[in-house]
Amino acid sequence: MSSSSASAADPGFHPEASDRIEPYVWKIAGVVILGMIMSILDTTIVNVALRTLGHDLHSSISQVQWVVTGYLLALAAVIPVTGWAARRFGAKRVYLVSLVLFTAGSGMCAVAGSLTTLVFFRVLQGAGGGMIMPIAQLIMAQVAGPKRMGRVMGVVVMPAMLAPILGPVVGGVILQELHWSWIFLVNVPIGVIAFILGWRMLPRTESGEAGRLDVVGLGLISTGATAIVYGLSELGSHASLTAPSVVWPLLAGIALTLAFGWHALRVERPLLDIRLYANRVFGAASLTTFGLGASLFGAMILIPLYYQEVRGESIIVTGLLVGPQGLGMLLVGPLNGRLTERFGGGRVAIVGVSILCLSTVPFVLIGANTSILAISLVLAVRGVGIGLSFMPAMTAAFTALRPEELSDATPQLNMLQRVGGAIGVAVLAVVLQRAGAHAATPAQLASAFNTAYWWALGIALLSLIPCLVLVRAENPRAKLTHEAAGAEAAVEPIGV
Repeated sequence: MSSSSASAADPGFHPEASDRIEPYVWKIAGVVILGMIMSILDTTIVNVALRTLGHDLHSSISQVQWVVTGYLLALAAVIPVTGWAARRFGAKRVYLVSLVLFTAGSGMCAVAGSLTTLVFFRVLQGAGGGMIMPIAQLIMAQVAGPKRMGRVMGVVVMPAMLAPILGPVVGGVILQELHWSWIFLVNVPIGVIAFILGWRMLPRTESGEAGRLDVVGLGLISTGATAIVYGLSELGSHASLTAPSVVWPLLAGIALTLAFGWHALRVERPLLDIRLYANRVFGAASLTTFGLGASLFGAMILIPLYYQEVRGESIIVTGLLVGPQGLGMLLVGPLNGRLTERFGGGRVAIVGVSILCLSTVPFVLIGANTSILAISLVLAVRGVGIGLSFMPAMTAAFTALRPEELSDATPQLNMLQRVGGAIGVAVLAVVLQRAGAHAATPAQLASAFNTAYWWALGIALLSLIPCLVLVRAENPRAKLTHEAAGAEAAVEPIGV
């Protein structure tokens, strides 16, 4: 595609290969971050409202949990199709449609009069929310270009890490002061603003040739991913590895995913190009993202539960006490891009995961009367470790690919992160529930959290393995390839 054709299609969109980040790049980043924060907050903001929803809608907790599970299943189902949709209709159009679905679903959830209608509208909301994150990342990867990827993605990825921490705080404040419907209504004005800004400011980008929709692949991977997420959510709820609602969905999901892999290697244009994993940098970075998803989101459920069950704190106080972890992540956010560009995503990620492991050790020894100040300081250090590990790994994955491969890469990375997170949450929930089954005192409950954190430490240590592989894969030849890609981008802008 020529530069002239790109300019003619969108005169305001001119990616450059220089190190300087133009103001329009940050403006576009602000637009997509607005939509990302809104969709990611909804993965955790509703968790604190389940008891209230059960009371108002006359339903049990086992029934109300479908408000969360239905949303997660919808996310898992739509993520695989986002790459094809971006190539077929353009990333900007798909992003705007996703915002419409999410915002409309939010408004409908707010006026739902029964649990059935609420779950249905949450599925609609999830169908939009599932596409927002990968499409937003795709747009920013295309706009930033290889030489500026680290710094820009360092800012864009932050909402993905901060929103799950802030969700319970926002939800707690709303529930204390307002009706539960405002948990959903708050998305409507934000969604409208995000849509208007996106319509006016986002560039039209080229994501490659779409080809025909791989219907067989869509059926296999969407059903497989949904079954896996469902089985893991049931595992976290029932804490039994042998429960039929856990075993059969997991086995079916794994079988369907393997079938998709077999299918994707035998068709000319699969829904997701799994041949990308032949790229050692992308493969190692993907495994790192998967491991970090399990480590981050799994351990994220432990401290809030500790504060509420062992220390007896309220939802709002708990949310504020978890805040230092987010502050630690924000502290290193501006440095991440430069560090990644200078040392490579693998080396920075190893430092981050090492800090994450070391900062998990104190929680192994946590007691019923451990100083809250000490816990907060350790959480801040843990946030630094998370910030130095997640973003560099994802940036390494993006920079290892050609521009036309990004539309396949973003949904795969998002799926791996979400499945990894679901596995981490399920495993630690089971461990905690079993360890604390007979706990009768705060000290005994604290001991159960010690056991869960031993498992969290093990998961974090396992994340070091793909980081080491990533360091070895990021050799000087790979860096030369990225520089060549940047030079080529100066001649062939990614824009239509």
